[in-house]
Amino acid sequence: MSTHVPGTVTVTRHPPVTSVHYELVPARRLSLETVAGRTGLHPDLIRRFVALGLIDAERDAAGRLVFALDAPAALARVERLHTGLCLNYASIGLVLDLLDRINRLEAELRRGGARSAEPPRSEEPPWT
Repeated sequence: MSTHVPGTVTVTRHPPVTSVHYELVPARRLSLETVAGRTGLHPDLIRRFVALGLIDAERDAAGRLVFALDAPAALARVERLHTGLCLNYASIGLVLDLLDRINRLEAELRRGGARSAEPPRSEEPPWT
């Protein structure tokens, strides 16, 4: 014989299930220490590059700098411009912007802008 009363709801409480999380994919971000180790640059110099806008970085939940996987290559590019062309770090930002713009324009030409008689025009003013 059942002791359940019709029309009532029985609530069963189970203890919370703890789950174990395993990283199955590599980390998408690099720590400041990892980037410094891979590039041979001092962490303070990398922080300076972030402050100057020469390299992009984000902050993790703990407030530490984290970088994209291509950060070591971007830092190598900055260092090549600094040593190869004897540019100061402030002017390297301008050179990087110009090189990126050239790359975008060349990619646009390869996609089909080369077929038209008139070169593609940029919406950005020429001084930016």
